[in-house]
Amino acid sequence: MMNSMSRFPSQAKPLMISLALAACLAPGLAQAKPFKWSSASDIPTLDIHSQNNALGNGVHAAIFDSLVYYNSNTFKVEGKLATSWKEISGTQYRFNLRKGVKFSDGSPLTADDVVFSLDRARAKTSNFTVYTQGFSRIVKVDANTVDIILSGPNPVMLNQLTELRIMSKAWAEKNKSVEPKDIKVKEENFAHRNALGSGAYMVKEWQPDQKLVLVKNPNWWGWSEVPSNVTEIIYTPIKNEATRAAALLSGELDFVLDPSPQDLGRMRNNANLKVVDGIENRTIFLGMDQLRDELPGSSVKGKNPLKDVKVRKALYQAIDIDTIQRVTMRGLAQTTGALVAPQVNGWTKAVDTRFPYSQDASKKLLAEAGYPNGFEVDFACPNNRYINDEEICQAITAMWAKVGIKAKLRTMPLVTYFPMIQRYEASIYMLGWGVPTFDGLYSLQSLVRTVGTGGDGNYNVGRYSNTRMDYIVDRVKTETDLQVRNRLLTEGLQLQNDTVAHIPLHNQVIPWAMKKNVDVVHRPDNRLDWSQIKVN
Repeated sequence: MMNSMSRFPSQAKPLMISLALAACLAPGLAQAKPFKWSSASDIPTLDIHSQNNALGNGVHAAIFDSLVYYNSNTFKVEGKLATSWKEISGTQYRFNLRKGVKFSDGSPLTADDVVFSLDRARAKTSNFTVYTQGFSRIVKVDANTVDIILSGPNPVMLNQLTELRIMSKAWAEKNKSVEPKDIKVKEENFAHRNALGSGAYMVKEWQPDQKLVLVKNPNWWGWSEVPSNVTEIIYTPIKNEATRAAALLSGELDFVLDPSPQDLGRMRNNANLKVVDGIENRTIFLGMDQLRDELPGSSVKGKNPLKDVKVRKALYQAIDIDTIQRVTMRGLAQTTGALVAPQVNGWTKAVDTRFPYSQDASKKLLAEAGYPNGFEVDFACPNNRYINDEEICQAITAMWAKVGIKAKLRTMPLVTYFPMIQRYEASIYMLGWGVPTFDGLYSLQSLVRTVGTGGDGNYNVGRYSNTRMDYIVDRVKTETDLQVRNRLLTEGLQLQNDTVAHIPLHNQVIPWAMKKNVDVVHRPDNRLDWSQIKVN
């Protein structure tokens, strides 16, 4: 983990590389520019189907293209590798591929690569099956045409495709990476640390937890259409907030994705910097183990108190969310009672209503559930994934102690945290959930649908199960009447609230801090559009 400026790459070498790249790759550019940026954690993998992690997905979008992607200004779906598409029937869509596209090694991209990649996303070890919900078959029509055959109507298929990137079939086969790396195990495939895509940039070097260097892909099809003058991207993960801020203030960095709330004041007042704010479509919440008959390490033996809705509600009502918003987050949070942010289809003001903070109500519920003196329970949190994640969990631990809940807090970096919770090894855990499809189905299917196949419950790591919820999710998957569909989404979100499947905390407010000479487009998915970055 970075703890001093001495481990930053020097200015001279990146500039020499960038100028050389500009001369041979982009003769039309006035001056080639490196782009140096940071956030608290590293990407977990270069394998595009291994771990559904927002930071990693955003970086992957620089290296790999998808068929379609969101336009950064309109946030409408537009073609990338697909130049056009049409509905052949309610369950068959045809995509015409962009001709002349090459991978960064110069090999041509064809329909075979698209079929392979979409099938790979559906593999047993893939963490991206939620984006292939409803896919029945992927069919090559000819070298430049692919059909997606659905098991039923799918109103959000195009939104799902924005997160399904395309890799080289021949490269994956040659390097024994046909199957995605399994997030739950330590074993690696070649694609975990190496990449071959058709995106704007290609990987020059990745030293996990130290540095990721991307350089301009001379074979990318889109350079003539975008404003970016960036030829080299240098990413340095820096867990320590003060060190991250100091690197930007001193000029070592051009951009920080997640400046801490306590550093924002001096950044806003610095004449050489600018801060751009926006609400992310990511909700931070707590999940709870609702399956095991006994919780490891708990003082309660022979039963699981988290199975009782009264206990879950007691935990909820013991959290003073306004204090967390004001003190811990310094206003950089939008408190919520819903599992999704307002930008997400299915959200309503009514479903956003929180249970009120009340220590008395919490103590009463615990007594009614048979725990008048509270109990001990495991509590796991990341310490480098979300804004002030560790500090939030420390504050909640103190609040629970006031009603008798003795939470044994353990924190860890995301690279070990997420595999751990997906192995169901946490009793209570923190999770932040962004919604790349901007549709409530993505959250309901991933978080509260009973664990199954095809993306059902793929992050339901508390193993909540409710037959009505399963019906709602399965119905929404194929419902084409939008009014009916939206009513079902809202019902599902309200049912999650009523049964306290999770404890919602807040939606993240994301400030981006950067040098004055950097131009970027702030996106509600909190990811950079690499083709739009300009260093003046």
